[in-house]
Amino acid sequence: MLSAVAVILVTQFLPGVSVDNYRTALLVAVALAFLNAIVKPILTFLTIPITVLSLGLFLLVINALMIIIAERLVPGFNVEGFGLAIVFSIILSLVTWILNTLFGLNNKEKEND
Repeated sequence: MLSAVAVILVTQFLPGVSVDNYRTALLVAVALAFLNAIVKPILTFLTIPITVLSLGLFLLVINALMIIIAERLVPGFNVEGFGLAIVFSIILSLVTWILNTLFGLNNKEKEND
């Protein structure tokens, strides 16, 4: 749910990226979660040499590809260009991290023995 909220927040402030409604934002969040769990590790493994040579910056390209694939899978989600997909992925990661922190999802509770 927080990822869908993050998608809506980012699309409000980033021209060139749009989402039709909250349902579409939820579908984008689900599609990105699936792509990041299944497709991204495979692409990351296959591109290890170029990722190492670029000092990890190629991971931004892979993140942008995940956004572009999600755009193709989810009707009502539009991203105007590859560069904007990179910017969207960076900002979306930051907003998601902030929301998770605010709602306490990033905090690990310590076990008391």
